[in-house]
Amino acid sequence: SSGLSPTLPSSGKTKSKNPYDEKRLLEQNKRRQKENNAPKDFPNFIREGFEVKVVTSEDYRKSDSGLIYRDYEVGKGDCPKAGQQVTFHYIGYNESGRRIDSTYLQGAPARIRMGTNAVVPGFEEGIRAMRPGGKRRIIIPPELGPPVGPSTFFSSKQFEVFDIELLSIQNCQRRTIAFYSD
Repeated sequence: SSGLSPTLPSSGKTKSKNPYDEKRLLEQNKRRQKENNAPKDFPNFIREGFEVKVVTSEDYRKSDSGLIYRDYEVGKGDCPKAGQQVTFHYIGYNESGRRIDSTYLQGAPARIRMGTNAVVPGFEEGIRAMRPGGKRRIIIPPELGPPVGPSTFFSSKQFEVFDIELLSIQNCQRRTIAFYSD
C-alpha cells in the first residue's frame, strides 16, 4: 500500500458555516491582537478564505461605501472641503492589531490636500466628515483601500484600521515667486 487515499468525487456542496469555527477564528484574532498590543476596543476580524466578518462594538457606524468608523471626539468647526489642506496625526494598524505606521512616532503630523486622491479613498472619506480637534477610528474595507499587486507594498486585500486626530484645516492658495511655485 502506498499510503495515499483515493480522491473522492466532489458533491458540489458549499462549505456550511459552523459556529464553532467562527468562534475559534474570533479567538485566534483576539489572541493575535493581544500579542500585538492592539488598542482598547479594537475591532475583530473573522477571516475564512476570502470572506471577512468585522466584529465591533455598537458605537461604530457604517457608511454607504462600506467605511466603518467611530468618533471618540467630534471636534469643532467646519469639515474639510476639496482643495483645502488638512493636518492630522494617525496610527495605522493591520487586522491583527499590529501597528504599521504612525505620525506620532515620525515626530510630525501628516498633511494632504483634500480631493486630489493623495491617499486611499477610504482614508480621505474618513477625514472628510471630521472637524478640527476630532478623533476617530476608521476601518477601511479592501475595496476602499490601496491598490494591490507586485508593484505595490500591499500583497493582499485586507482591512486597515486608522486612529486619526484632525489638527487643522487650511485654505490653499498657490503662490508664484519667480520660477518657484508652492
